[in-house]
Amino acid sequence: MLGIGLGVILIFGGILFMAFQAIWRGPLSDKRRSRAGGATLEPRTPGAGFGLKANWPGFVLIAIGVALLVAAAAL
Repeated sequence: MLGIGLGVILIFGGILFMAFQAIWRGPLSDKRRSRAGGATLEPRTPGAGFGLKANWPGFVLIAIGVALLVAAAAL
């Protein structure tokens, strides 16, 4: 029973980690000014996307959680 609960917590933790990485990736606006003189919301670089480089801890948590769920279901 402990393996199921811990597995679910790890899976949700991994999903939340990846969600917060996407939300708090950085500031939305740059300090530079646009040509018109107003502030711009354009990022300096294109979006980093959803990749393994930034989200590997979340994937590891999910993998461990799935392994615990499978092991608990096998018992």
